[in-house]
Amino acid sequence: MSDKTMTIHLKIWRQARGAAKGRFVDYTVENVLPLMSFLEMLDILNEQLVKKGEEAVEFDNDCREGICGTCGLVIQGVAHGINGATTTCEVRMRSFTDGETITVEPFRASPFPIIKDLVVDRSAFERIQHKGGFTTVNVGSAQDANAILVPKPDAEKAMDAAACIGCGACVASCPNASGSLFLSAKISQFAYLPQGTPERTQRALRMVAQHDEEGFGNCSNHGECEAVCPKEISIETIAKMRREFLKAAFKG
Repeated sequence: MSDKTMTIHLKIWRQARGAAKGRFVDYTVENVLPLMSFLEMLDILNEQLVKKGEEAVEFDNDCREGICGTCGLVIQGVAHGINGATTTCEVRMRSFTDGETITVEPFRASPFPIIKDLVVDRSAFERIQHKGGFTTVNVGSAQDANAILVPKPDAEKAMDAAACIGCGACVASCPNASGSLFLSAKISQFAYLPQGTPERTQRALRMVAQHDEEGFGNCSNHGECEAVCPKEISIETIAKMRREFLKAAFKG
């Protein structure tokens, strides 16, 4: 891998706190190494801004290992960038060319109000999860792994759904700002398992109701959510969620 540095031009969305009007601001970052992550490049930019007495660009990040789902930027019009199955923190600057102009925006959706610059409030996802509640069965100490037999296909589907990190890329990419992929993953991860059976009816009804109350749009099967999901969660989980909701509605 070449250690030749690059010069990157940025068009970054800047917006003060509250309902202030935002705008794109142009920046140039020099001496960018191809091995750097996208967030490391933004760190260099912020160091430059602070040295000049200007305000740093605010953006979310935490683990920087593609695990926590905290980071989330729209890069070149794509949530998390053009590389598939990656979070923003996993994007490397080798994906870009020397002298390229990169547009950086926050995850735009009315249920994700902008806090400042590239940071959005994704607490709507937390409120949806809270509506899922907890299992009511007192299971005591941990059981042996094979104490409750689960068919392998169901176990794999549950694990695939549980891989959702709640980053919100599905919402940012959906033309309807739907959170259905996130919602369906959180419902499906329990719906496939016997441990989630006692509450499956109320879980589906309450979580879907909260999703709609938060202002997320309906799913119209565009598939953009699946395309940008860093954990490659399938839209088949949305079909599972719909079945769970319909069964719960009829029972209610």
